[in-house]
Amino acid sequence: MSLTPGYSPNSLSSAPAGGAIERFLLSPWSLLLAVLLAFVLSSYSVPLTDIDEGAFSEATREMMERGNLISPTLNGAPRHDKPILIYWAQAASVSLLGPSEFGFRLPSIISALLWMWALYRFCQRHGDQRTARVATLVMSLTLLVGVVAKAAIADALLNLFICLSLFAVYDYFRAAQDGRTTAENRSLLLQTYAFLGLGFLTKGPVAVMFPLLIGSLFFVSTGSWRAWLRALFYWPGWLVFLAIVVPWHVMVYIDQGDAFFRGFYLQHNLNRYTSTFEGHGGNYFYYVAVLPFVLLPFTGWLFAIAGRLLGGLRAGMSASGEQLLERFLLIWFVVVFVFFSFSNTQLPHYLMYGCTPLFILLARHRLEQERRLLAFLPVILLGLTLVGLPAILEFATSRNHRPLEAIILGGLSASFADASRLWMAGFAVLVVGLALWRRLPVWQGLMLAGLLQALVVFGIVFPKAVGITQGGVREAGLLARQGGESVIAYKISQPSFSVYRQAITPSRLPVLGETVLTRADRLDEVQRDLAPLRLEPSFEQGFVILGRVVEAKP
Repeated sequence: MSLTPGYSPNSLSSAPAGGAIERFLLSPWSLLLAVLLAFVLSSYSVPLTDIDEGAFSEATREMMERGNLISPTLNGAPRHDKPILIYWAQAASVSLLGPSEFGFRLPSIISALLWMWALYRFCQRHGDQRTARVATLVMSLTLLVGVVAKAAIADALLNLFICLSLFAVYDYFRAAQDGRTTAENRSLLLQTYAFLGLGFLTKGPVAVMFPLLIGSLFFVSTGSWRAWLRALFYWPGWLVFLAIVVPWHVMVYIDQGDAFFRGFYLQHNLNRYTSTFEGHGGNYFYYVAVLPFVLLPFTGWLFAIAGRLLGGLRAGMSASGEQLLERFLLIWFVVVFVFFSFSNTQLPHYLMYGCTPLFILLARHRLEQERRLLAFLPVILLGLTLVGLPAILEFATSRNHRPLEAIILGGLSASFADASRLWMAGFAVLVVGLALWRRLPVWQGLMLAGLLQALVVFGIVFPKAVGITQGGVREAGLLARQGGESVIAYKISQPSFSVYRQAITPSRLPVLGETVLTRADRLDEVQRDLAPLRLEPSFEQGFVILGRVVEAKP
């Protein structure tokens, strides 16, 4: 079966390479370069970000320090945000590499690589090798994938298991349609339930809800609901699922009673969807605005072929195999997009659960003639924005009167006022040049733009931005660790500080003689709270202040 509409497998496999650029893009070397730029570059040097990376990493560190591999804590208090699998993965990595940024991030990098491998194999099974290579290259160069792949959080691991589950669901559909052996169907179902169980241990019900909902809609739309009912009521599969999920739940119940069940399933699942958490959400059009940024540099390419993609949804039950595959991929994306659009807690990386089918669809339609200007417009705008970034930051700094934002914007403005602006200008020029090179196919030009984007974003923009916002936290943590003194966090929440200090940092009103971590914009407030004592700063970088509580001078 051809994976690219309008072309036969033979014509694809025998088509000329199309020059040195196409040969490079279809070779393993382009994928290796993409992985190094998007997944690895700066992952070993950029400070851990707060709140998420710092919280996951500190919870793992505390878990290892206490010798309790069942119940994670954060600053000594139970942490019920996620199940256990990501903490186990980080603990294994840190045991080998030590408590470094790369040690905490390695599980995400490995998960992203396995996610790519699963995508490649799926495209091979249901298409051809060239499309598989393009799809994995699109995935690796998509902006948000690069961010998630190098972040010490659970989302790369979750995306891996969601994709493995849904790939197995579609494989089961094709096996049932083709009348393959019962043994093969059972094997696919057992794999599906195993991936559902591992996903559940990574992030809970969302890892099960999406595959079941997407699978239900797809099977019903094709008239294959009987095969789906057999899959849903396949009790050996549910035994596999329970064998993966139940043991840790029993252990965490023995360790802390029903606290995890109340905190995770009620607070961080049901309430997170129905209520706004940490100011993230909720607007019905949030993901309409976010999607163009998530898919850079391929946003315009998707918009250019969007009209052709609807055929997979319009086709009836007699649709061809290619149309059914596209229907499955579109249902996958639409379900995720709609579900989170109605959530009251919204974050950009939630949309990533539904982006893998878009990578496949883009690869399938790469040989069609797209509208060139529309395809390149978003990445050109990105390039122009980066060119103007120093001026934008300088203007924003001059107009901002909020102390914390003024400190951060001032630091960013100074950081980008150097030779990095030449790199960003070069990126913009090259992207415009690729857009104007009309003899270069659109998909090839966008792949090259993606490699350039990864180099500039993860080699320059990302390190500078995170260095300004988190560099002070890291330096303060390392300084406090050298001093060996206890530290109190007051009017600040930066879990990564505890990771770098290698010790829990309580949050309370400090007393005479204690070392304090606080925010520069809250220093006056802290001084009022400490009166008649006062805080004597010994370290200040960015918005971070480290000091000691002393007696007020007469």
